[in-house]
Amino acid sequence: MVKKMKKRVLIIGWDCAAPELVFDAFKADMPNTRRLMAEGIYGELESTIPPITVPAWMCMMTSRDPGELGIYGFRNRKDYSYDALSIANAHAIKVPTLWDLLGQAGKKSVVLGVPLTYPAKPFPGWMVTSFLTPNLNSQWTFPRRLSREIAQVASDYMIDIPNFRTDRRAELAQQLLKMTAERFKLARYLLETKDWDLFTMVEMGSDRLQHAFWRFWDKTHPKYEPNSPFSETMRNYYRALDAELGETLACVDEDTTVMIVSDHGAKRMDGGICINEWLRKHGYLTLKTEPQGITRWTADLVDWEKTKVWGEGGYYGRIFINVEGREPHGTVSAGDYENVRDELKAHLEAIVDEVGVNIGTRVFKPEEVYRECRNIAPDLIVYFGNLFWRSVGSVGYNSIYTYENDTGPDDCNHAEMGMFIIKNGEQAQGLVAPKSLYDIAPTVLNEFGIDIPAAMQGYPM
Repeated sequence: MVKKMKKRVLIIGWDCAAPELVFDAFKADMPNTRRLMAEGIYGELESTIPPITVPAWMCMMTSRDPGELGIYGFRNRKDYSYDALSIANAHAIKVPTLWDLLGQAGKKSVVLGVPLTYPAKPFPGWMVTSFLTPNLNSQWTFPRRLSREIAQVASDYMIDIPNFRTDRRAELAQQLLKMTAERFKLARYLLETKDWDLFTMVEMGSDRLQHAFWRFWDKTHPKYEPNSPFSETMRNYYRALDAELGETLACVDEDTTVMIVSDHGAKRMDGGICINEWLRKHGYLTLKTEPQGITRWTADLVDWEKTKVWGEGGYYGRIFINVEGREPHGTVSAGDYENVRDELKAHLEAIVDEVGVNIGTRVFKPEEVYRECRNIAPDLIVYFGNLFWRSVGSVGYNSIYTYENDTGPDDCNHAEMGMFIIKNGEQAQGLVAPKSLYDIAPTVLNEFGIDIPAAMQGYPM
């Protein structure tokens, strides 16, 4: 009697990988990816609101939305004071992840580079934490001795590029290739030496690449440079990424279910809307004194007794209302709260560019897009220009528009649609209708024949 091979699932995450690149623009340069597409199903994968690395990957691994996780971005309000923000980490995750659920079923996992896993917690398997790890002297592996193996196998292992927002792009391009090669080298070692059922990894290089090089590829970008020495940098990276994929697939058998996924897509960035300048202009925000030049927003700049609203910058905007009885110097009564929110939403959605054309801003109320809102959610979530524009928190611009990023060079924003490819041995169907990021975890549980918790949002594909 032939012994049946145990079920295995391999998930390879490419952060920010855009479907139009993988399925179209660079498809000819990606033979291993093409083969998976031909042998399985593929399509667009709708991201979270907002489509941001944190919390999108953890939303994927739990099938819970940002509100249920209580994580609305990299930085979140700790309390209702004006300046207490904390960086999200694994301690914030209060619901079971895929590897937790598999562990309860007696299965082991390898988790490599998945955002929001630092600090590494004990679980049935092996973990290497993500780019949010402060340094390699911290609790970045489980078990801790795994770090010694990594030093031997991938001695140049990089958690992230130290400064990816840089004008030194030639150097950055080489660093990206090196970081990705080391991550996949480690992945192959773990694939071949550990007894795993689920293997899930995330490569951040694709995200760093696109933020730095998008304008050299996208001819519609306002800063596009024809004949740039970097015009092929993105294609070359995806070609290398595909080669790493090919070597990695050689480490698993044909019965292994393989998933390639991204947490969100990418799109050109046309500019930034200076959210706090906009709020000043419309009488919602008052500073103590006029800034002398461009100044990073801090709470001590603000005259809170005369301020109704303030905003946070980032790839999307977050709006906070200064509510009486909630914030220390609240000015908006609870009874007027909804009126102020509705007024803000209408005014923000009416923003035009410098020639008077509406840029298509979208504004969300958290309680309308999340099942619940744990911790402290923004009062409004803003996609300036439907994410063709970013939110800039700094003040002192004397304009609501800027075309330079206040945190360093950056030429692309995040798009709502990521991508997925799944090959599990069933009949190939090719391109299918878009799915949701929340569908990934239920699909994995289904592959293992494990009951899908009722609290999960998604459905098996």
